[in-house]
Amino acid sequence: MSVMRHLIGAAAQIEAIGYEGSIDVEEALGKAESILLRMRRGQRPWDFVPIRELLHRYFEETEIRPFEGEVIYSGFRALDDKLGGLRRSDMIVLAARPSLGKTSLALSIARNAAVNQKARVAIFSIEMSRDQLVQRMLSSEAGVDSHRLRLGQQSEAEGERLIEATGILSEAPIYIDDSPVLRVTEMKSKARQLNFERGIDLVIVDYLQLLRGNGRENRVQEITEISRSLKELARELNVPLIAVSQLSRAIEWRATHRPQLSDLRDSGSIEQDADVVIFISREDQYIQKDEWEKEHPDEAYPKGVADIIIA
Repeated sequence: MSVMRHLIGAAAQIEAIGYEGSIDVEEALGKAESILLRMRRGQRPWDFVPIRELLHRYFEETEIRPFEGEVIYSGFRALDDKLGGLRRSDMIVLAARPSLGKTSLALSIARNAAVNQKARVAIFSIEMSRDQLVQRMLSSEAGVDSHRLRLGQQSEAEGERLIEATGILSEAPIYIDDSPVLRVTEMKSKARQLNFERGIDLVIVDYLQLLRGNGRENRVQEITEISRSLKELARELNVPLIAVSQLSRAIEWRATHRPQLSDLRDSGSIEQDADVVIFISREDQYIQKDEWEKEHPDEAYPKGVADIIIA
């Protein structure tokens, strides 16, 4: 009878969604789908829950999760020490200018979580194909130059490392969706379905500005909708969500190139919705070696060195 009462409550919530005249059709379907999937997982629709039940669920989930504890660890000690790991329901924005390693860092975190903690990772790659992602992960895991890997020019020793890397990654519970055109409502639906079928412990979106909203707003409003939706998904699935994001060109026009929260591209809502913002910065992208040596005679030129900044 308890399940039937909850089903009646869910039906009432879905009915109320139908009467929201201003809501987008895709958003309405997504909300209804979320309510029904929660029912199928044995959870109540969104309503008041007594604290005793929440505490019981908290300790129960801590015991049955496929990884230890309440957090996902990035695998980078300094970052984990600073953040205390990636916490459930948090939206973590990983931002930088193009070609500074955003995707590489996100993939490394995915690999470390899946291999070291057996965490189930969902990756939505809108910019790159799944084949490109797998090639990057293989290159990193085996320590083989990605260009030589693409050309098939690896040595015998590298070939053996690639075989070993393939074995390691094959056992990692990583799921990749590389739809090149993806609305945020569709992405949320896919994430819910995967969570229902396999379970999810971490979501990665690469990258935020390539997602589409409902198409009826200007760009700032669209990014606001997307950012809010990603935060909602992190809360709904109760998992950390890493949203890779571009920084605006404003950073290149300043005397100091250290990223700021105001550099988050297209909307201030990203800063508001994020629980954690991580910037990647590289001095060698903005200053030549001879200029650096004049200004910093006692310091080595930071070629290929990236600074990780937690805002």
